[in-house]
Amino acid sequence: MAAPGPGPLLVDHHCHGVLRSPAGRGVFESLLTESDVPAAPGTTFFDTQLGFAVRRLCPPLLGLAKHCSPRDYLARRQELGVREVGGRLLRAAGIGEFLVDTGLPGDLTEPAELAELGGGTAREIVRLETLAERVADTADEPEAFLAALDTAIRTASATAAGFKSIAAYRHGLRLDPAEPAREEALRAAAAWLDGRRPGTRLADPTLHRLLIWSAARTGLPLQLHTGFGDPDLRLQDADPLLLSDLLHALRPTGCAVVLLHGYPYHRLAGYLAHVHPHVHADVGLSLTHTGTRASAVLAELLELTPFGKLLFSTDAYGLPELYVVGAHLFRTALAELTSGWVAAGAWSRPDADRVARLIGADNARRVYGSHGAGAVRAG
Repeated sequence: MAAPGPGPLLVDHHCHGVLRSPAGRGVFESLLTESDVPAAPGTTFFDTQLGFAVRRLCPPLLGLAKHCSPRDYLARRQELGVREVGGRLLRAAGIGEFLVDTGLPGDLTEPAELAELGGGTAREIVRLETLAERVADTADEPEAFLAALDTAIRTASATAAGFKSIAAYRHGLRLDPAEPAREEALRAAAAWLDGRRPGTRLADPTLHRLLIWSAARTGLPLQLHTGFGDPDLRLQDADPLLLSDLLHALRPTGCAVVLLHGYPYHRLAGYLAHVHPHVHADVGLSLTHTGTRASAVLAELLELTPFGKLLFSTDAYGLPELYVVGAHLFRTALAELTSGWVAAGAWSRPDADRVARLIGADNARRVYGSHGAGAVRAG
């Protein structure tokens, strides 16, 4: 088995479980893209920056040559089996701690399983909308729903590393910044619950605000999806600048807000982290999907984002390959940039090394704390 990637172990502050069952080519390709439909006839999602990165970085970890054909790579995956592939790839990524968003559907590994496969530790990030939908499945009267939701958030805060909202997908980020009054929340809950069937998604702006404010008042970090994502969102409504008033309003709660992904608005996320003491930015999908252009995108993130407020993540989901790619692209892009700046005399080597430690792990440890009640370790 290949050794972990070079350098200190990373803290992946935003990621998901990997598939427990084998993935055929169709499923595998669907996880190389944010599209919700198959590739156009005569094309393949392997012909993307991410697809090329997978074929370059992952085959040697499974005993194949770099850039082997997708057919040969997928055949080798099937031969080795899901668990062997997951263990080899996750450990090779060099990630020591996983903060796992457990709100996605599917047969995915739980945080404890991911920690075991990756040889590290894991904690949960609670997706607020999923939590609210579960509560609504058992409490279908507005008063009972709000009471149960409050209890669920407070209970989750005892063990979770933080919370996450996907309001960008369900409504967009143009939200009234004020915390909803109780009567406003009751009316919104009544409208959503009226005739609701189990599994119906939450997409009410008042309830999104309620979730965000309730999570912020726990004092735990709050992740907000911004920018690039699947077609559920409208990209123009995921611009992080739309959060400006809400970020101002949330500051007195003491909650750290982390703006996920950002691309193509990553420079704007960096600006918000620059001007707000409680706001942080994330590399996430901005690097994973840009492949050989990752250093250019990271350079733009580093223009305004304070170095103590940028966090590493992969946003890996379904495929352990995405952990390998995300970690490698981050390490190599940052090394390329900082080595150039050191050579030009703009940075010192000790400062470059310190910034790499900050972004790769130390900033996440400061924002989310080190381990805690909900941490699970590899067996």
